[in-house]
Amino acid sequence: MNTVHHHVTVLLDEAVDALAIRGDGIYVDGTFGRGGHSRAVLARLGAAGRLIAFDRDPAAIEAGQALGDPRLTLVHAPFSDLDETLGRLGVARVDGVLLDLGVSSPQLDDAARGMSFRFDAPLDMRMDTSRGHTAAEWLAEASVGQITEVIRDYGEERFAHAIAKALAAARTGGAVATTGQLAAIVEKAVRTREPGQHPATRTFQALRIFINQELEELSRVLPACVDRLGAGGRLVVISFHSLEDRIVKRFMRDASRPPVLPRRLPVRAADLPAPRLKLVGRALRPGEAEVAANPRARSAVMRVAERTGAAP
Repeated sequence: MNTVHHHVTVLLDEAVDALAIRGDGIYVDGTFGRGGHSRAVLARLGAAGRLIAFDRDPAAIEAGQALGDPRLTLVHAPFSDLDETLGRLGVARVDGVLLDLGVSSPQLDDAARGMSFRFDAPLDMRMDTSRGHTAAEWLAEASVGQITEVIRDYGEERFAHAIAKALAAARTGGAVATTGQLAAIVEKAVRTREPGQHPATRTFQALRIFINQELEELSRVLPACVDRLGAGGRLVVISFHSLEDRIVKRFMRDASRPPVLPRRLPVRAADLPAPRLKLVGRALRPGEAEVAANPRARSAVMRVAERTGAAP
């Protein structure tokens, strides 16, 4: 019997409102998940509207097929394939792109996915279970230096080197193959605990981000979003981690400013190329009521920008 894992969509109304949906517009949901945002977008689209939704997770694509909405095109691919996919579909410009980053609740709550230390399960961590190396496979081959770098850079873990050495030492007794093994090794290697947080939290987060190349995927898709947005189109991004939000914030900030030219270059401000984005409002976080109802929403940050009429 299959266990049903539910996902509570974060900032649902706020994100869809930010897209400023036109009934006949074309929109992209870069992270379908279980379709919370997509359903809300479809509810505001007219018969001529269109939604193209991406997800790496085969389970998410299967869930989306149950909608049976002819206006919805599901794409089993990472959102970094946005530009190539829109070209293949014959879509030159879109009116909005929504990216709801990070891992979904069904992925965390399904023990078989190996993303949580709450269950003892095979150490997988892949969002797309149909391709790529699992976390266990990578840990079996990676050097102490490589493991240290991943845990330090993606988990911001100050005991990264000690954890990496412990993981390498543990391999002499066999592969680190389960979430329970990983959590136990990390717990022994971490000398001090953060209040209210399991010692392995940062390590699990770091390995998941690395295995799925989440930050690299984000850095690739943001320029493609701007390239594909029509004038007035909105880019809406919800992040759950400081590293993600930093990438989004800097990208939107830089794209909303004129290019930086060498000092003393004889160019008037009026002659500078116009920015391609315009920031819309300030960063938005969930309210107290939403966080109380869904604690996983507490770290969410939503940023919005609008495509100007500036040339590519």
